[in-house]
Amino acid sequence: MNKEKAVVIGAGAVGCAIARELSKYEIDVVVVDKNEDIGGDASKSNSAIIHTGYDAAPGTLESQLVVAANPMYDELVESLDVPFKRIGAILPAITEEQFKQLPAIKEKAFKNHVYDVEYKTGAELLEMEPNLNPEVKGGLYIPRESIIDPFILVQALAENAAANGATFMLNAKVTDIKTENGRVKSVVTTKGEIEADYVINSAGLYCDEIAEMVGKADYKVVARKGQFYILDKNTSCKVNNIVLPIPTKVTKGKLMCPTIHGNMLVGPTAEDQPSKVDKSTSAEGLASVAADVSNLIPNVNLRDTITQYSGLRANRNPEGLNFDMYDDLKGYVNLSGVRSTGLTLSVAMGKYVVQQMMFHGAELTLKENFISKRKGIVKFSEQSREVQDELIKENPLYGNVICRCETITEAEIVDAINRPVGAKSVDAVKRRVRAGMGRCQGGFCGPKVIEILARELGVSTDEINKNNEGSYMVTGTTR
Repeated sequence: MNKEKAVVIGAGAVGCAIARELSKYEIDVVVVDKNEDIGGDASKSNSAIIHTGYDAAPGTLESQLVVAANPMYDELVESLDVPFKRIGAILPAITEEQFKQLPAIKEKAFKNHVYDVEYKTGAELLEMEPNLNPEVKGGLYIPRESIIDPFILVQALAENAAANGATFMLNAKVTDIKTENGRVKSVVTTKGEIEADYVINSAGLYCDEIAEMVGKADYKVVARKGQFYILDKNTSCKVNNIVLPIPTKVTKGKLMCPTIHGNMLVGPTAEDQPSKVDKSTSAEGLASVAADVSNLIPNVNLRDTITQYSGLRANRNPEGLNFDMYDDLKGYVNLSGVRSTGLTLSVAMGKYVVQQMMFHGAELTLKENFISKRKGIVKFSEQSREVQDELIKENPLYGNVICRCETITEAEIVDAINRPVGAKSVDAVKRRVRAGMGRCQGGFCGPKVIEILARELGVSTDEINKNNEGSYMVTGTTR
């Protein structure tokens, strides 16, 4: 008897977390995505924060999942070898009006069962963050707000799912979902048709378009753009914690925080737009980031910017994170309204989806040989001199530094390409090992990365893409 098959649409953090959770059971799992790499859209362009859920709407599914997810990360990052730090967040009130909002924010945190939020005086906050606006009146401290490498989190979830039998079909846009007798039957993609007993729509920005294929789109998704600055690791003004503004009804606001690798991240904006592909930055948007963050951190030095970028999150109308299964369409699971907290709640959503599938009749049997551990790519620059010498003896490619800004070796890039669900493009290499993420933004290592990709993939250099198909890095020879 053939095993049942689940098709997960979308290979962002949520889709990969669902795939990993399903891979614990005796069911065939296929993950499909229109992009050339895992990471979806929002999961590879966000603020890289693992939230506590202190400011979620109490009583909502989002609150339930984020609050449940946060403590799961301690064990998860250990098992999957993902960079992660619990650095904490502060919420400073600069004005008297903001100061008066603090009790309501703390009360909201308690309603969300986040009980470790504490008041801090202005003096205490300035001791924690000397670069804060000296006019700070006081604020809140949220100790479990954390930072993570979002790219490696998604890769780790995907690699671990693949190690347990899940299949990833990339560059495969879903064009239709076929149903029969009130059940899902198959998913049609640009790379062929996949039979399916279960279809899980975790397509983020495009979940409404997927839902339309089965007549379940009672909502619309609008892209909400967030523009960011990334500052050099040696910038003159740094923060130790995630520094958050007092939130508004529209957005959590523009923050400043360290990244897991030591840069400073500043932003984002919150701009609704009709396009789901426009990730451009604008002078106006970046100026608004500069103005708002300067109010929190007056000495922030945006002249130390090494790049700017924007990400798009899926703003659902009507609002709210929703999970739906249907009596008149068996086997179809619809997720919508996954927004700013999607990275955080992904690991809880994986468990929630599988449990709900079982509540609705799925007979899932746990595997006896689930592989729970995943070892990441060796970070050569972080090893002791003795370990580095041993690595070079075992593999001379560790002695060839390709990216000088981040000290990334050829061996690390080769590993990134040849792993399960490995890198096939320049940006995919960048996300896995940071080659091209330093001060020169790939100016030195870019051509070398293209050569290594071509060699390892067995193709010519003019077939290597920056990211999606057709974004060729080399267009021809000059001599």
